[in-house]
Amino acid sequence: MRICVLNEATKTSTGLEQRCVAAREAGCDYVVMPAPFERDAEGRLVEPSAGADTHAERLQEAVRAARRAGVKLLIDVRLDEVGGASAVVRDNPQWFRARSTAVPDPRQPRATPEVAEARFAYAQEGAALVEWWSARLLEWVGQGVGGFRLLQPQQVPVQRWRELIALVHAQAPEVVFAAWTPGLGLEALQQLAGAGFDAAFSSLAWWDGRGSWFFDEDTALRALGSQVVAVLDAPDGKRAAAPEQHWQLALALGGAWLLDDAQLDALPPSIRATDGLPTSNAGMRLRPLLRETTGLTAVAVEPLGGLPSLVLINGDTRHVVPVPASDLLRLLGDAEALVAEDGRSLSGATLEALEPGEVRVYRSVPARHVLAVPRMRPRAQTAGAWPRVCIESVTPSVDNGRFPVKRTVGDRICVEADAFCDGHDRIAVAVLWRPADAKTWASAPMRALGNDRWRTEFPLERIGTYEFRVEGWRDVFATLHADLQKKRAANTVLPVDVQEAVAVVQAAQARSDGALAERLQAVLTRIGAQSEPLQQLAIVLEPDTAQAMALADDKPFRSEYPVTFRVESERRAAHFASWYELFPRSQSGDARRHGTFDDVIKRLPHIHAMNFDVLYMPPIHPIGLNNRKGRNNSVTAVEGEPGSPYAIGATDGGHTQVHAELGGLEGFRRLIQAARAQGLEVALDFAIQCAPDHPWLKEHKDWFTWRADGSIPYAENPPKKYQDIVNVDFYASGAVPDLWNTLRDAVLFWVNEGVTLFRVDNPHTKPFPFWEWLIADVRGRRPDVVFLSEAFTRPKMMYRLAKCGFSQSYTYFTWRNHKHELQAYVEELNDGVPRECFRPHFFVNTPDINPLFLQTSGRNGHLIRAALATTLSGLWGMYQGFELCEATPLAPGKEEYLDSEKFQLRAWPERAPGDIVDEITRFNQLRRMHPELQSHLGTRFYQAHNDQVLYYGKFLDAGYLSRSRSMVLVAINLDPHAGQDADIEIPLWELGLPDHATVAVDDLWDGHRFEWQGKYQHIRLEATRPFALWRIRAGEVA
Repeated sequence: MRICVLNEATKTSTGLEQRCVAAREAGCDYVVMPAPFERDAEGRLVEPSAGADTHAERLQEAVRAARRAGVKLLIDVRLDEVGGASAVVRDNPQWFRARSTAVPDPRQPRATPEVAEARFAYAQEGAALVEWWSARLLEWVGQGVGGFRLLQPQQVPVQRWRELIALVHAQAPEVVFAAWTPGLGLEALQQLAGAGFDAAFSSLAWWDGRGSWFFDEDTALRALGSQVVAVLDAPDGKRAAAPEQHWQLALALGGAWLLDDAQLDALPPSIRATDGLPTSNAGMRLRPLLRETTGLTAVAVEPLGGLPSLVLINGDTRHVVPVPASDLLRLLGDAEALVAEDGRSLSGATLEALEPGEVRVYRSVPARHVLAVPRMRPRAQTAGAWPRVCIESVTPSVDNGRFPVKRTVGDRICVEADAFCDGHDRIAVAVLWRPADAKTWASAPMRALGNDRWRTEFPLERIGTYEFRVEGWRDVFATLHADLQKKRAANTVLPVDVQEAVAVVQAAQARSDGALAERLQAVLTRIGAQSEPLQQLAIVLEPDTAQAMALADDKPFRSEYPVTFRVESERRAAHFASWYELFPRSQSGDARRHGTFDDVIKRLPHIHAMNFDVLYMPPIHPIGLNNRKGRNNSVTAVEGEPGSPYAIGATDGGHTQVHAELGGLEGFRRLIQAARAQGLEVALDFAIQCAPDHPWLKEHKDWFTWRADGSIPYAENPPKKYQDIVNVDFYASGAVPDLWNTLRDAVLFWVNEGVTLFRVDNPHTKPFPFWEWLIADVRGRRPDVVFLSEAFTRPKMMYRLAKCGFSQSYTYFTWRNHKHELQAYVEELNDGVPRECFRPHFFVNTPDINPLFLQTSGRNGHLIRAALATTLSGLWGMYQGFELCEATPLAPGKEEYLDSEKFQLRAWPERAPGDIVDEITRFNQLRRMHPELQSHLGTRFYQAHNDQVLYYGKFLDAGYLSRSRSMVLVAINLDPHAGQDADIEIPLWELGLPDHATVAVDDLWDGHRFEWQGKYQHIRLEATRPFALWRIRAGEVA
C-alpha cells in the first residue's frame, strides 16, 4: 500500500489528473486528499451532509482523475467533531455537545456553536452516529471513493469503529479504512487495538534509526491495522534522518509508504521500481536484534509464512560501523547465511561494515537440516534398555571424575547426586565405595534432600585411593508401602490391595535364601495367621517388614552413573603443616665454612621450638662446575664459590647422590633420624634439571635436544636465564620410557631413604602426562608421599597440576597485599574445582622471591604477612631470614635478595634484635591448638568498615559450626605504617543468634576473656601488633 498525499493547491481537474499520474508512475496505488467539502483548519467538515453541489462535483472530478491514472482515491474524514451549524447537528442536537471558543455575552442571543463534538461514548447517541456516518461514507463510496484516512481516530471508542467498519464492509468490503496514527502515544494506540482498520501509519519520518520507541509503536500499530504504512515526510518539518535513508527503510520494512506529492519528483529510480517488490506488509513483524552505541541497528523483518530478512541501519551519518556477522546470524535464528541485494553473502566468518547512513537488506538462507544416517538412529530394542532412573550432577568430582578429589584420612566423604525417574513411583539411590585395592564394594543408601537431590557419606579410613559409584533403581516395595499408607489413612483399602502387597512379599521371599528367606517367611506366616485384610496390611507396613524387603530388593531398572569417581585420601601433612626452609650449606655459623647436615642437626631444636612441622632443603646433590654461577647470580664464579644447588650433577653423580661437602648420604641419614626425634619431617627439592656436566649428558644423549653444532641450549624462564642449567627433553628419541622411569626411580630412592615430602621445582615446564603418571606410580607404591608444586604460572596450569596429583601448590598469595585481592583469591580457592583438588601453600618468601612489600615495611610488614599466611591457609612456609626480618633487595624494585644463598654461603643467627621469632612460634602453636586454622576451607570474610582491615572467620564445616556454635575470628591491619580502626560486624547469625545477642570471646593471642554484646563492635589494630584472633562461643558468657 503506497499512498501519495495530493496538495490542495492542485485546483484544476487537469492538474489533479497529472498529479495522480505522477503518483502512479512513482509506484503509488492510492492517492489521498482532503474531503472536497467545506472544512476548518482542524479537518472538521463544516457540513458533512453536503450533497450534489460544487463540493460534490469536486469529489467527482477527483474520482475520475484517479481512475484515469489507475490509482484509488482516499479522502480525509474526521468523525469526532463537525461544524456546529451543520444540518445533522440542527436535526439531531442530542447526538452532539456544542463547543464554542467565544465568550458568551448574556446581553446577546446565544450564538451558533463553532464545533459540535459527537457523543460516540454514549450508548444510544453513539449507535445513531454510527448508523448516520456509515450511510454518509457509503454514499461517498457509491460516488467512487476507495477509502478513508481517518483523522483523530483515538477520539472515537474502539467499539464504535468496529460497528462502523462492519456496516460499511458489509456492503463495500473493498473500502479501505486507514487510521492516521503518527504522534499518538502507546496507550492511545493500544486502546484502538481490534478496531478493524485496514491500515495504520507509522512515525518513520521522525525515527533516527536508533530509538526503541519505533518498535514499540510498530507492535501497537499491527494490533489495530492489518498493515503499517510508513510516513516518509514529517509535516512538522522535524525529519530525524536524510530522506534517502527513510525511503530505503520504508522499502526494507515492508514496502508500504505515504509521501507528499511535492516529493514525487525527488524519488530515486530504485524507490520508484515496484515490479516484484512487496507493497503490503500485512502480518509482518519487526524484531530488533541489535542497537549498538556505534549507531548500528539491526532489525529482523519477519513476513507471515515467509523467510525473514535482515535490515542493517547505520544511524551515524559520519562514520563507518562494523557489522558483527556471527552475532546477527545467532540473533536472527534458523539462518545458514544472509545474502544482500548485490549477491554478497554474510556468514559467521565474514567481516563487513556499513557506510555512514547506509541501509542494507539481506535475505536469509534457511539453515539446512543435518540428517542422521541410519546407523546413527537407535533401534527401539536398544532404547528400551536405556536407564529409566536418571542420575546426574554427582559431587564431589573434578572434571566429572576425570581426576580424583582430595581429602584427608579420617574425613567422611559427602556424596550428593540428582536422581529421579519417570512417573510417581519411589526410587532408591545408593553409593558403592571401596579402597582401590579392595575386591568388594561397600554400599551406603542415600537419603532424599528434596528437589530430587540425594546425599550420603562414607569414611576414609586408610591412606590412598578410594573409588565410589552411584546407582539407583525403582523401589517397588517403597512405592507400594507409601500408597497403602495413604489408602489406610483415607480408609480406602480394598482386599485386592492387600493381596497384591502380600504377593510382592512372597516374590521377595522366593528369590531370597538363607537367613533373609527365613525372615521373610516368618513375615508371611504371621500374615497368613490373620483373617482380616487390615490386620494383614498392618504386618506388611511394619518397619521390620520394610527393612527385610529392602534387603531382598532385586533392584528393577537399576542404572548406574557411567563414571567411577576417585578420592585421594592423604595423610594430615598434605593439608596441614608449617614449613621452614633453609640451605644446609649455610648452617655452620661461619660464611667461610661450608655447612653440613650435622650443622643442620644443631639447628633442629630451634626450628622445633618455633613449632614448625617440616624442614625443607633445596637440592642436596652434587653441583656442576661447568658454567657455575657466582655471587648475586653473576655468570662466572671465582674459585671456591659453591654455585647454585639447582645446577644438579657433576662427575661424582646426579639426582641420587649427595653433595660431598654436606656430609654424604650417611650424614643425610643422621639428619633424617635427628629430625624425627624432634618431631620434624624432612622435605627435599625434586628439580628435574642438569648442570652441563651431569653424567646423563654423556650416558644418555638421547634424553636431550642438541643444536646442529653439537651444543645444548641452557634453560630459560624469561626474563631469567640459567646458564648453569640444561633441561631434559621428555619426548626426545630415548626419553620414553627410560628417562621417565629413571626420574621415578630417583624419587623412590629418596622415599626409601625416609623422605615422603617433595617440593617440585617448576613442574609447569614439564609435561602434564609425565606428572600424572609419576605421581600415580609413586603413590601407588607409597600413598604417604606428598608432592608440593612450585609453579608460579597461570591459574589453569596450576589447577591442572593439582588435578594431576600434586597434593599442594605454591600460590599467588606472595603478591596479594590488598584487602580486595586477598579476599577474592581466598574465595576463589574455596569454590568450584580448586576447592576439591587444590591445596594452597602460603609461602611468605622464598630464596627466589623477596616480596616488595617486605622490602619497605620492616618488622610490622613481616608480622602482617606471617599473620595472613598462618591464619588463612593450613599450609604455610617461610625461608630462613624471614623471622629475622631480612629483606634487603639485590637492587631497588628487584624481588631478589642481596647476597642470595642460591649462589654463596651465609651465616644466620638464631635470634636478632627486632626479630619475630616469638610471634611465629605463637602463630604455629595456635594453629596446632585450633583446628579451624588448619585449612583454607571454611574461611568467610565479614564486614570491616576500613579498606586497610581484613576481617574473616574460620570454621571446620557448616555441620560442625551448627553443633559447636563456635568459630575463630581474625582481623589484620594491612597497613604496616599506621594503626587502623574499624567497625566490624560480629557474625552472630553464623551461631544462630540474633543481632542483639551476647557472646563470650576468648582473645587467643593474649589469653583473656570478655564479652561482646550486639552485632556491631569497634576495634583498633596498631601497626606494631597488626592482628587479633578471637574465638567466639554461643551460649556462654565471660
